[in-house]
Amino acid sequence: MKKQWLFLVITICYVSLELVSLARATIINSKYEQQQSINLKEMVDPTISPCNDFFHYVCNNWKMINPIPDDQSRWGQFSILREINLIKLRILLEEIDSNTMFLENKMIGDFYAACMNEEDIEIRGTNSLNFLLSKIDALINKQDLVPLLATLHRFGISVFFAFGSTRDPIATDQYIAGIDQDGLGLPDRDFYFRDDKKTVHQRKAYKKHISKMLILAGDSIQTAKLRAKAILALESNLAEISLDLVTRRDPQRVNNPISFSKFITMAPGIDWIKYVHSIKAPTFNRINNQSIDYFGKVGAVIAMSHLDDIKSYLRWHTLHASTQLLPKSFVEENFNFYEQILAGTPNLQPRWKQCVKMTDRSLGENLGRLFVDKYYPSTTKDRMIDLVSNIHQSFSQMISDVDWMSSKTKAKALDKLKLMRLKIGHPEKWIDYSTIKINRNDAMSNFLNTSSFEVMRDINKIGTIVDHNEWEMTPPTVNAYYDSKDNSINFPAGILQFPFFEKDADEALNFGAIGTIIGHEITHGFDDHGRQYDGNGNLNDWWTTIDDEKFKTKTQCLVDEYESFVIDNNIKLNGILTLGENIADNGGVRIAYMALKKYLSNNTESATKIDDWTPEQKFFLGMARTWCSSERHEARQLQIQTDPHSLAQYRVNGVVSNLPEFANAFSCKPNDAMIRQNSCKVW
Repeated sequence: MKKQWLFLVITICYVSLELVSLARATIINSKYEQQQSINLKEMVDPTISPCNDFFHYVCNNWKMINPIPDDQSRWGQFSILREINLIKLRILLEEIDSNTMFLENKMIGDFYAACMNEEDIEIRGTNSLNFLLSKIDALINKQDLVPLLATLHRFGISVFFAFGSTRDPIATDQYIAGIDQDGLGLPDRDFYFRDDKKTVHQRKAYKKHISKMLILAGDSIQTAKLRAKAILALESNLAEISLDLVTRRDPQRVNNPISFSKFITMAPGIDWIKYVHSIKAPTFNRINNQSIDYFGKVGAVIAMSHLDDIKSYLRWHTLHASTQLLPKSFVEENFNFYEQILAGTPNLQPRWKQCVKMTDRSLGENLGRLFVDKYYPSTTKDRMIDLVSNIHQSFSQMISDVDWMSSKTKAKALDKLKLMRLKIGHPEKWIDYSTIKINRNDAMSNFLNTSSFEVMRDINKIGTIVDHNEWEMTPPTVNAYYDSKDNSINFPAGILQFPFFEKDADEALNFGAIGTIIGHEITHGFDDHGRQYDGNGNLNDWWTTIDDEKFKTKTQCLVDEYESFVIDNNIKLNGILTLGENIADNGGVRIAYMALKKYLSNNTESATKIDDWTPEQKFFLGMARTWCSSERHEARQLQIQTDPHSLAQYRVNGVVSNLPEFANAFSCKPNDAMIRQNSCKVW
């Protein structure tokens, strides 16, 4: 069997990492283009029946030839394209002349250069944080805590709670104030309480990690240990009053818009008027309380906590938030806990990767403009609009055809679908970062300045009209999303590349790859979360009581199905946490397939076999290929505990086993493993 198909991207990524000239880009692009003509016959594993395990039929050879790199916790098609984009961004950043006259380019060039200047970072140590650490040290009473919290929040340091703007859930064209639980260092509140052996070990390791970070910042060993113990206890108290991940998926539990005066009475123990004045928020009279129980009790947690313990907690989170721009010993210790212990990653990523990612997070739309100009052809958007239109029409037809929904609810669903916004590639209007001070020789100050800019940009939206042009992801991002309050589907330029999208590829492959992702995002508007918002993005119950009950019955089928999947012999997937994504996966593949069939009926020349594959088979191969991936044991378990997405294997097998269209395409028999006897279908 030929092995070319097995993606020379590892070679691309790891041979070209140290090349810094334009020749590097040529190498990347030429090898990247070679992948696009791979024969699907070379991809599949003929020793595995597609009807018994479709994921491994498509991905087994890929997994064998593509081991997880040492600096990754997982490796798949999304990972590979992210690596390619990182290389492209690195090239763009390193080609920027320090004397450039273009401010946008100079800012990102200087930010990246400062991040890469490890010698200067080592010399500075924690000095660039001293103005914050000294404020914490100077705290002598809890009456002065509120303005200190506001200062830390302005620099993006998450302590006790989070404050900013949010869309009014019942009038989503308006920004109002929003406040939410925050301030934990472990991935989720349940990590503080589960008593299984692994979680207990992780908690002990977390306490040691805090202690080591404090020692690096100047504490004695004994002091650091005492402080770490107190910090863990304080965070445990915060975790106890926090909502869990499953509860937070319910929009009704995290959207409680009230008057500011009422919020003050519901959240005793904190001077909220002083806080909003200290953080320099615009005047407002309406706030969305996104965790009612939490704010009813967080004041009491602060009151019962010793002042020294609060100061230790603030100091720890200031260091934690700034780790990547501190000396290497801090970076390595942070990696040791969050990546090695929690996710199982053996080695730290090269500095350039860390700095490219940080530049993308901090000045993402300046960097994104360069990426779009270089790597995003204008014809891509036209082709995507066409694909989205086809799939949108299929979803409309499917709503009209469902037999379990009343005509009244169908009409509302169709209205919502018609109003759904589409954003492709990049913003039409870019963020203006020109007021940020960037110093080519001070990485930490750059990070704090960009963090403060973003925090205040968000806060200053309070009381303003929503700009629907804004994006939640930067243009190079390899992802897509549905925004329930905007009722929009969004596809950054970064994902509109092979293997997810090819402008001139076989249509069946495009419908199977980017088409199912388009379908996935559209379906999110009608999953258990998204369906609670109307076509204007307002939290509004537009379902009849009977239709609501029928929907819940149908989704329970998916909950049961995904909770039947067990990994590592004893760990079940969380069917409730992943329900929204599973609804979107199943619905997205089904409506993309419907769109393909309609396309084939109008383009009969495309309905013939090519390379021994029917278009229907190529559709499913294209879909499964995008999910080829492997995860480390620790990363797999962490994902199940904290991620609303199912593991890749079940995003393929869990879906196709519900589709008679798949069974027909591959001539599967009723008793084959990929055929569920009681298949689930919501959309």
